[in-house]
Amino acid sequence: MPNPARGFRFVDVAAQAGLDRVIHAGRPGKDHLLDSAGTGAAWIDFDRDGWLDLYIVNAWLLDGASIVERGRNALYRNRGDGTFDDVTERAGVDGAGLWGSGVVVADYDADGWPDIFVTNFGPSLLYRNRGDGTFEETAARAGVAGAGWNTGAAFLDAEGDGDLDLYVSAYIDAGMEDVLGARRTLDWKGEDKVAFGPFGLTGAPDRFFRADGHGRFTEATHDAGLTDKGLGFGFGVIAVDVDDDGDLDLYVANDSDANYLYRNEGDGTFTDVGLWSGAAYDAHGAAQAGMGVAAGDITGDGSVDLFVTNFSEDFSTIYRGNGEGFFEDVSDRTGMGPATWTSLSWGTVFADLDNDGDRDVVIANGHIYPQVDAHPAYGMTYRQMNTVLENRSGAFVDATAAAGPGLTILQSSRGLAGADYDNDGDIDLLFTNLDAPVTLLRNDSATGSWLTVICEAPPGTHVIGTRVFVTAGALVQRGEVTSGGSFLSGQDPRVHFGLGGARRVDRVEVVWPDGSRTVREGTGVDTFLTIRKVP
Repeated sequence: MPNPARGFRFVDVAAQAGLDRVIHAGRPGKDHLLDSAGTGAAWIDFDRDGWLDLYIVNAWLLDGASIVERGRNALYRNRGDGTFDDVTERAGVDGAGLWGSGVVVADYDADGWPDIFVTNFGPSLLYRNRGDGTFEETAARAGVAGAGWNTGAAFLDAEGDGDLDLYVSAYIDAGMEDVLGARRTLDWKGEDKVAFGPFGLTGAPDRFFRADGHGRFTEATHDAGLTDKGLGFGFGVIAVDVDDDGDLDLYVANDSDANYLYRNEGDGTFTDVGLWSGAAYDAHGAAQAGMGVAAGDITGDGSVDLFVTNFSEDFSTIYRGNGEGFFEDVSDRTGMGPATWTSLSWGTVFADLDNDGDRDVVIANGHIYPQVDAHPAYGMTYRQMNTVLENRSGAFVDATAAAGPGLTILQSSRGLAGADYDNDGDIDLLFTNLDAPVTLLRNDSATGSWLTVICEAPPGTHVIGTRVFVTAGALVQRGEVTSGGSFLSGQDPRVHFGLGGARRVDRVEVVWPDGSRTVREGTGVDTFLTIRKVP
């Protein structure tokens, strides 16, 4: 059934699309880790016109200890013709002059309009969508404006009461005086001085906010069993049901520390099962420098797998799930280890790039030390090509060199958000870059047939945690509506399936967060299928 492989082709169209705002990233020398951490981006159909719009987080430009410019976040409205219109000022979502980190999109107040939560080096922001093209900033009033170096975030209904709660990861305990006064003091291979940390610094605690059903939250980290006991250096986080028991679990990538896997006990409390589940360390029992995360069935056995990107001179890690909450590191035998050893990796997505019926892997790359360019003998560069790995029956082959001109671009990339922004049935790729505009790679690959499922819930409810199962002949696939993931970035909220050469979908089954099911039989291909939950 799958189409013969005909190769990937991606073309950078960011400039012609109008995505020209530079993302600031501290000082050129990256004197503090904050200078090199970067920011994320998220896709959001904020006006509900059927075209995905784009929100990009920005940071500051520094010169030594001086603040040169406080970057503005950007909201770009999709015109539907391949171009975007900057509507930031009218929408009122420019980031309030804060040093931005990440972004996650969800309808937190269940009024039918997607909202925007922005993490910062400083208090977080919660932009409530008014439904008229403008937003109201409500973080303090809602109780989620906690200060600190906040990074990844995910919304989830922890206890099954219908309200979306919020988990926020955090990196290190630092203040602005630490950033502005930073000097490069860490010895790198005896060759140069680079930014100090994270070893030797204190991690900042992750936090959990429980919703009260009226648009407000109460911090309930300890009561929920989510106390960050190890003070891990938290980056990526994703909410996904790893054990198929009907509730959402949490997976957190920690830089240089064990990753956390919090199993949802079904009553709004969690247990950290990372160690005994097999998803905390690599196959050798070592903690890695976790940056970004992805989750989904990438090995094709019907269970959720986990993926974590890591530092250079280490491999990014595939944890194959068995559907019961246990995982095995299969990076080496799937080819993932060798393909990711040299690059320093951040954002990542699972996406069927050529619609052949399996999910490929895309990774955003870029070093944190500009100083590596002065020492070419080590085979590293600061600006790096991003990576496309083709899924071939569960093994991964580096297809970057033949993936078109968009993959020859050299930047120090961080966030990665995949989406079918032009509604042509294939997944395009948006990368955030340090000290540069974003890269938008339009997918011009020769592809098979496809189906994109849009899950809609009645007012007062949500779709995060929804599972979708699609059968087309012998091809059976699953997809999830997740929250969080990648590196500080948000993906297409619709669930996309490549169908190879199929000309008909036999069955679509949607399992809603409350366990109820909706089934559609005999669906066409190459179409967007909207399935609404019956109240």
